[in-house]
Amino acid sequence: MGGQASESKVIDSFELRIEDVDSVDIEQLHALSISVGWPLRAEDLRFLREFGRGYVALDEIGRVTGSAMWFPHGEDFATVGMVITSPRLQANGTGQWLMQHVLADCQGRALRLNSTRAARRLYDSLGFQPVKTVYQCQGVVHLPAEPPTVPEGATVRALDATDLPAVVELDARAFGVARDVLIGKLFPQSVGYGLFRDGALTAFALCRPFGRGHVVGPSVAADDAEAIAVVRPHVLDHGGSFLRLDTHREGGAFAGFLARAGMPVFDTVLTMSLTREGVDAKAAATEGTVTYGLVSQALG
Repeated sequence: MGGQASESKVIDSFELRIEDVDSVDIEQLHALSISVGWPLRAEDLRFLREFGRGYVALDEIGRVTGSAMWFPHGEDFATVGMVITSPRLQANGTGQWLMQHVLADCQGRALRLNSTRAARRLYDSLGFQPVKTVYQCQGVVHLPAEPPTVPEGATVRALDATDLPAVVELDARAFGVARDVLIGKLFPQSVGYGLFRDGALTAFALCRPFGRGHVVGPSVAADDAEAIAVVRPHVLDHGGSFLRLDTHREGGAFAGFLARAGMPVFDTVLTMSLTREGVDAKAAATEGTVTYGLVSQALG
């Protein structure tokens, strides 16, 4: 990873040392996330650690007091997530210390993250710029009363392994950066539905166990009607259960559908980006292809 393992620092009388995130037990990361109210399962953290890289801060007796991770997508782009500091050490520089190690690892990469309100000052100080709001929509779902509609000339069906290349390609067009490794890891643990026109995939939504129940994402479509058509089957599958979808779509038919299905806006975070000198950072989506549901706040 290229970090400085076992570097130490005294912060407000606490002597902390920094280690690779792989050096600690998942249960320790889980306890840290619970301490700040993040509803992640140990399995969710295990997946993040398998895909990403990062650091933890440990106190004198080996307790994890902070973390920061980054997740590569190709050679010149990454997302940042799992930036957590223990409540007793917040606002004392631990987050900045960990993030400096992440930034050192990510030289030559453009970065994107989703910031809570509490972390906004930290990311502002590091040069991240606001991009757009993420609406965290969640709740116990039920099918809205209106009948299902599929755009004219299209069909919706469950995805299978033969559809993976088309899903990877469509996700890259929407996200702006190819995420073949990530999508390849998510696909086997997800249920997916796709919308097809003349045999070509034009929209999809994956759904997997996550947090308090299941999360829908990534989801990609050309418009609200297509997005509703591929998300609706997941609502049907999980009726009476907890479902979550994180989206940049503030209003319109899609947002209205989520609210009627029992997934109103629960919270918001702010997508922020950091461009690096000499790097073309703009993860630029193809016009007419939109990410309607994020993989997660850490992975974008």
